[in-house]
Amino acid sequence: QVDIVESGGGVVQFGGSLRLSCSASGSLYSIWNMGYYRDVPGKQRELVATISSANFTSYGNAVKGRSAISGHNTKTTITVYLQMNSLVVEDTAIYYCYYVARGTGHWGPGTQVTVSS
Repeated sequence: QVDIVESGGGVVQFGGSLRLSCSASGSLYSIWNMGYYRDVPGKQRELVATISSANFTSYGNAVKGRSAISGHNTKTTITVYLQMNSLVVEDTAIYYCYYVARGTGHWGPGTQVTVSS
């Protein structure tokens, strides 16, 4: 059993920055990959960024070069941080925390990010 808590998001101005965080607690030993995907209106869910337990990172093409994902582990939590800069209106989406445990993907409840022009 893994519990997810997402934070961050809201309304951000064009050209601004935001930081999202996702904390997992519970059966942490089973998690090997965490990160974010997003639902952009009119498009399929797409990769934003993920980070593995070996600190291997992967970024979606739309955010590559202006985003950074990092992780922080304690004895009881795994937290990933997503920093996004130079935001554009096209970054408006629901951002979902995602983790893989025992070969199965799981989704957090999602958080809305709106970039205002």
